[in-house]
Amino acid sequence: MLEGLFAAAAGMEAQQQQLDAIGNDIANSSTTGYKAERVGFRDLLYNQLEIAGTVAPVGTGAAAQVIGRDQSQGPVQSTGDPLDLAIEGPGYFTVKRSDGTTALTRDGSFQLSSAGQLTTAEGDLLDPPIALPKGASPSEVGIASDGTVNVKGQTIGKIALVTVAAPDKLLAAGGNLFTVTPASGATRPAAAATIHQGALEGSNVDLPTEMTQMMGAQRGYQLESSAIQTENQMLSIANQLVSNG
Repeated sequence: MLEGLFAAAAGMEAQQQQLDAIGNDIANSSTTGYKAERVGFRDLLYNQLEIAGTVAPVGTGAAAQVIGRDQSQGPVQSTGDPLDLAIEGPGYFTVKRSDGTTALTRDGSFQLSSAGQLTTAEGDLLDPPIALPKGASPSEVGIASDGTVNVKGQTIGKIALVTVAAPDKLLAAGGNLFTVTPASGATRPAAAATIHQGALEGSNVDLPTEMTQMMGAQRGYQLESSAIQTENQMLSIANQLVSNG
């Protein structure tokens, strides 16, 4: 009978993890370049128990975990800002953080540092660095689909887009950044990706789908909670029978 309690408790935890992922997606539905999380469920270990003289496998519940992200393209939205860049296709910008490490992002809302270099909103430098000539303004910057950067017709550098073999295995590093892991594979040129200047990629979170999934997860959580209450009542009845016997 305790197996039922353990299985129901595991189910509640799994549904809570799904709710956490859904809540994170909804909170980032307006985040530039955000990719919705994908949650997977798996069975926990089975125990061989003797029930009414027959040995049968009894499950111990289910577990959930984020197994990756929806890599589908988010909507490309025009902003008119020459430093806003949207990626179309599988690819990432590379940025260098303050601690010297590199990270990947699809958030192309770039700004100019005091030294005229392209940075993220958090101040992470685009890598390889792109620096505008002294006195140049953002309105004079032209960026081609292949990343070539021109100022007044003069090429000053090229924005390199990269990708990895397994994007689902990238490690989220906060601030809309990801880092490479052994499972994701090393970065390589993103030959199939292009850049749109004056635009940003919106989040690919679909709110109606997320709300539907949330209602399903909430109902699952409630059912698991009811199962625990039922198991608890059955245990109380069994204890009373033993005591009276």
